[in-house]
Amino acid sequence: MAKYLDDWRIILVLCLTLGLAPYYPEPHIWGKIKWVRGGAVGMGVIDWFDFVLHGFPWLLLLRWLIRQLP
Repeated sequence: MAKYLDDWRIILVLCLTLGLAPYYPEPHIWGKIKWVRGGAVGMGVIDWFDFVLHGFPWLLLLRWLIRQLP
């Protein structure tokens, strides 16, 4: 399983699909980030789960980038 979490191609596909979907009117994770930055007023448990779900591919990408540093 760890080899899949270190494959940049899989991480990129996850970021472009799960990380951004739905795309219209703005990427979903971007809307969640703005909501959290605005104080997360009205966010329920399902919204936090959704935030983590859509943010996980981006955390994998950040982890992969850090591991690529010399």
